[in-house]
Amino acid sequence: MPKCSFCGEQIERGTGKMFVYVSGKIDYFCTNKCEKNLFKLKHKPLQTKWTAKYREEHARMGSSGNSDAKIAKNVQAVPEA
Repeated sequence: MPKCSFCGEQIERGTGKMFVYVSGKIDYFCTNKCEKNLFKLKHKPLQTKWTAKYREEHARMGSSGNSDAKIAKNVQAVPEA
């Protein structure tokens, strides 16, 4: 089963749409909402919070350097006696 080109969800058999570009590229859409967001509203999946691509990208960014910096801020130096 194909995945939606916008949100990344699996498309149930017998549902959804397939859009074929003149160049031969194929996009699959699970709902009309995903199709409108890409074509009419010109939204990008990485900037739309409810898509799987957004969640993947922001989970990677959050777990990289930001958490280490917060931990380092909270650690205080212990004076030696």
